[in-house]
Amino acid sequence: MNSKVLSRRDLDFLLYEWLDVESLTTRERFADHSRETFDAFLDVSQQIAERDFAPHNRKNDLNEPTFDGERVTIIPEVSHALRVFAESGLLGATMDAEHGGLQLPHVVQRACFLWFQAANTATSAYAMLTGGNAHLLLAHGTEDQIRRFVHPMLEGRFTGTMCLSEPQAGSSLSDVTTKAVREESGLYRISGGKMWISGGDHELSENIIHLVLARVAGAPAGVKSLSLFIVPKKLESGERNGVTLAGLNHKMGYRGTTNTVLAFDDAEGELVGEEGRGLQYMFHMMNEARIGVGSGAVALGYTGYLHALDYARERLQGRPVDAKDPTAPPVPIINHADVRRMLLASKTYVEGGLALMLYSAKLLDEPSPENDLLLDTLTPIVKAWPSQWCRLADDHAIQIHGGYGYTREYPVEQFYRDNRLNSIHEGTDGIQALDLLGRKVTQRGGAGLALLLDRIRATATKSDLGAPVLAACDRLAATTAKLWAGGDPNRALANATAYLDAAGHLVIAWMWLAQLEAASGRDGDFYDGKRIAARYFITHELPRIGPMLDLLDSGDTLLLDLEDAWLG
Repeated sequence: MNSKVLSRRDLDFLLYEWLDVESLTTRERFADHSRETFDAFLDVSQQIAERDFAPHNRKNDLNEPTFDGERVTIIPEVSHALRVFAESGLLGATMDAEHGGLQLPHVVQRACFLWFQAANTATSAYAMLTGGNAHLLLAHGTEDQIRRFVHPMLEGRFTGTMCLSEPQAGSSLSDVTTKAVREESGLYRISGGKMWISGGDHELSENIIHLVLARVAGAPAGVKSLSLFIVPKKLESGERNGVTLAGLNHKMGYRGTTNTVLAFDDAEGELVGEEGRGLQYMFHMMNEARIGVGSGAVALGYTGYLHALDYARERLQGRPVDAKDPTAPPVPIINHADVRRMLLASKTYVEGGLALMLYSAKLLDEPSPENDLLLDTLTPIVKAWPSQWCRLADDHAIQIHGGYGYTREYPVEQFYRDNRLNSIHEGTDGIQALDLLGRKVTQRGGAGLALLLDRIRATATKSDLGAPVLAACDRLAATTAKLWAGGDPNRALANATAYLDAAGHLVIAWMWLAQLEAASGRDGDFYDGKRIAARYFITHELPRIGPMLDLLDSGDTLLLDLEDAWLG
């Protein structure tokens, strides 16, 4: 029986028939692995996700965490699921063996974790944040900090968070006011408030390790003077640190993940690395989280698509448009053209998005100056494109279910609500657009964009469907140059969101051409599905970018000319 959580067949195709992840085992870091160990991790991930995560997904949504003024209460299934996850070794799977990791390729770990995000995004969020916290400290912490904080996280005893946003600042980190005062002992006292902190308080672990951005007393304004601190919920003595839960935020989705307002009152903190380099360190976790958010958006869109596909094949309603006999039996709704349109569009979004997630993860396994630059350029797209378009797959899933789709008796309405948050998590889509057009495609004299377009062209020149993709590459390059020709960032970035959408659709078109190449010469319904999906995306979806690029080329300043008073 095929799973409605995720498609193992698609994962196998992308990992082994397209990306050839078995070839990674020739590298020294992955020499202890093989196709058999990769499959074993994928098998156990699916098993745990379907057995321990998926069954309480709805219960987690209907019974969100509560706070009685002293303690947070969460349904017990969450603790059980996270304990099983920790025991599997998946949390530290990509880490060095010396720290208890398994040195599993990032691309395989990403494929494994998608099962958990699709099965229960709220419970999996605790694991995702903890893993990102641990990775940051492995990269920038001292050996002693790694021993005291990272190792317990990998054992499942501690969990981790990232504390950036503040009530008055949101994503504007230059306005962070949380203060750190250095003591003679070398420790710091942290005071201030943090907002929207996922996993910020609970009873799921022995301790919670907060990574907190703060400004050392006397440091100048701006993001370049921020520092990063380890602030545990509990001190090593067992006493409560000066971290207080001020309240829980109640969200439309991810309801099972505590989302908190935290007050730091003279809390004890340890500096990570050097003063004034906090944001630089934090980007290590932020970029990992952005890729994680994009992956979560793909996972939610994918499971929504699979539920809609299953429903469309079983739901009997209506007759063919040329049917003459009103007494003839109704047909499955998958026979109706508009339902097929939504299903095929959704297939291209989620399978294209999945390909992008795994391709990006493999870049981490084959580090080089080129691959590092390419991943840096792709990261805003990896985060934002699935957050919009894979959410549309969930929107289609509701539409395909009809009146049942927006009731709580069917899960697709929750998938949509959960996915809606991903356009805001870890930097809104608008922030990603500014990052892409304002930094990533212009840095190093445009080397990142040039590299990305070279990779796309190399694939497109080998495909019968490549001509419109090659034309889109040329247009995006010309549009980018035109936007920055005047040297006015306000004008260049006025329509950055349209640029992000256009670039994202071009990248996904590339992903489909790559899958089409991998399916070449192979027979069967699965491969025919890849071929028709690639054809659909190139002929129906890629043309969307034409009007976007027309707008950008026009130099339109409507959004700059708009006065707030005119909005009513």
